[in-house]
Amino acid sequence: MKLINIGYGNMISSTRIIAIVSPDAAPVKRMVQTARDKGLLIDASCGRKTKSVIVTDSDHIVLSAVQPETVAHRVNDKEGNEEDNTNEG
Repeated sequence: MKLINIGYGNMISSTRIIAIVSPDAAPVKRMVQTARDKGLLIDASCGRKTKSVIVTDSDHIVLSAVQPETVAHRVNDKEGNEEDNTNEG
């Protein structure tokens, strides 16, 4: 299990991430509101503007103040480092 920094000291397991999307689209806003109503919303933006919405395999929605591209880059870097370590040993 690799943890990805999603901003301000908050971490999420990279293996649980299904999608990283921008919060601007109306369907994403509805998805966030539905998760809030069901108690499945995790607000990790620390009071700042939400810049990315992370969908997990457990139907939880995580809000982050980090750009989606940045989160995706961090996920890809962690996966690349794992592959490099397994090939060396």
